[in-house]
Amino acid sequence: MIRDIMKDETFLSQKAEPAAPADLSVAQDLLDTLDAHRDGCVGMAANMIGVQKRIIAFDNEGKYMVMFNPEIIKKSGPYEAEEGCLSLTGTRKAKRWQSIKVQYQNERFQTRFKTFTALAAQIIQHETDHCEGIII
Repeated sequence: MIRDIMKDETFLSQKAEPAAPADLSVAQDLLDTLDAHRDGCVGMAANMIGVQKRIIAFDNEGKYMVMFNPEIIKKSGPYEAEEGCLSLTGTRKAKRWQSIKVQYQNERFQTRFKTFTALAAQIIQHETDHCEGIII
């Protein structure tokens, strides 16, 4: 189901709760909403559709990927980026890392580790910030 984009910064600044198997439908709504906004959006966190759960969806080199309970456990190569967000107006500066290693759970809630670089890494950092209640 395509959901409305949350723009309430008080809501967006709250830390998300851990996701569980009961939240699989939230992940599908997140994918549906991301796909509906694909012309201007490359990633979303669940709080952007009004759900305070640690779930992100993003474009990973042309294919959507979902992560439950993502955590960045290693990072290298700091740089300054300028980012936009569907939940906010305009763009803002953010410190990002060129390479990150992420621990997350897949749709079967199996723990996985993966290293990302370049744009995928930047998107994941933006969306995990959402999970932490950090607004760019």
